[in-house]
Amino acid sequence: MTAATGVAFAGLARHAQAADVSSAEIQADAYHSEVFGYGPLKTDPAGLFDLPEGFTYTVVSRAGETMSDGLLTPHKTDGMGAFALGGDRVALVRNHELKLVDFDFGAFGPGQKLIDKVDRKLIYDMAPNGRALNGGTTSMVYNLRTRELESQHLSLMGTSTNCAGGITPWGSWLSCEEVVLSPSETAAKTHGWVFEVPADHKGLVDPQPITAMGRFKHEAVAIDPATGVAYLTEDESDGHGLFYRFLPTDRADPHKGGRLQALAFKAGPQDSRNWQETQWSVGQWRETIWIDLDGTDNPDNDLRHRGHAKGAAWFARGEGIFHGDGEFYFTCTSGGPEFLGQIMRYKPSRFEGQPGEADEPGKLQLFVQSGDRMLLQMCDNLCVAPWGHLVVCEDKAADRGINYLKGVTPDGKVYTLGRQAQSGLSDVGANSELAGSCFSPDGTTLFVNVYWPGMTLAITGPWSRFRA
Repeated sequence: MTAATGVAFAGLARHAQAADVSSAEIQADAYHSEVFGYGPLKTDPAGLFDLPEGFTYTVVSRAGETMSDGLLTPHKTDGMGAFALGGDRVALVRNHELKLVDFDFGAFGPGQKLIDKVDRKLIYDMAPNGRALNGGTTSMVYNLRTRELESQHLSLMGTSTNCAGGITPWGSWLSCEEVVLSPSETAAKTHGWVFEVPADHKGLVDPQPITAMGRFKHEAVAIDPATGVAYLTEDESDGHGLFYRFLPTDRADPHKGGRLQALAFKAGPQDSRNWQETQWSVGQWRETIWIDLDGTDNPDNDLRHRGHAKGAAWFARGEGIFHGDGEFYFTCTSGGPEFLGQIMRYKPSRFEGQPGEADEPGKLQLFVQSGDRMLLQMCDNLCVAPWGHLVVCEDKAADRGINYLKGVTPDGKVYTLGRQAQSGLSDVGANSELAGSCFSPDGTTLFVNVYWPGMTLAITGPWSRFRA
């Protein structure tokens, strides 16, 4: 597959500029926005990623390339965070959602022939057959001025199905396993944890799960820099997931433990999904309470059901979460009456996790709910732009759809920002999902991943040109 990957990307320019629209269908697709935004998309002559007039992308990294440590860039690029390193340099820590069956698509290559290049003590888990689990992270150093990748290396290894995660205020990436595994013929250890990767760490980190954050199908996590409270999403394919809060014992070190809780509504049905009937309307706020959870190591994989039985609310496939200006936004991929997706907005209490919270609780708003698959469908990873807009990645490859990068204004209006144009790259015969959206700390560059086979793009352009 490594060789095939090279062929798939052969001839693609590392720098590309959008050209004129040539397809009326794509043009109509691109115009499907509630506000003008940055205008219609232009067809990319390299056939990779369509952007509005004036925007360009740089291919930062591709699956199968040899990294600085002599290993191969893993496939399935997913969630990602960006960190300032000083000057023009930025660190990117990137997840790879490699599963148990993906032994040949990791950093050690087909047959894992490169495994002896690393210290096996730094691999979290080895299967009984002697092969390492391939999930984990890679870390990159990218120069914003020269638009060049300066280094790239494997930074977390031996985990499974690392989907999304989140940045910490102290400069690390929390990588989340979107799977619950017990020791068996395929894995020697338990999985379903959150792992920490310092952004400036060289080489592989010592993989220590943050067990107090719970064991479940984690998707993403975001930490409130004002309080140290962490918020976590759960991506269960049946749409019966919870929204979690972690109250740390030490706000700068989650490894020291804390309390895991799940969100419940103070009044009304404990359901956010609007599946069977409309439980709440777009723009409506609902006051919240938080339910203490026990048995968070989840040996029977029933944490969500036990939490709901105690009063916690259901959420429809919680995905990406990101901290904004004193609030959090997170996506629910299959929420809404047509299962097209929702975006939630949580405002913490002034007394979040403290005495007084019951009298002035946090509030959750149904910020966006799609009723039009052309406008927004299967929203997944997201980030908050420096100017307050959301940048949302679509993941509708399972529907053989075209995946877009969407923008959302502070008043909830959706517009088109980009389109994954390369066809035939996905293993389901459709365009790959988009993932890992995040901005460089200086706000000039938007990074985004093309999931399969795996690619990271750096997008620049006239961000101030937005039109309502």
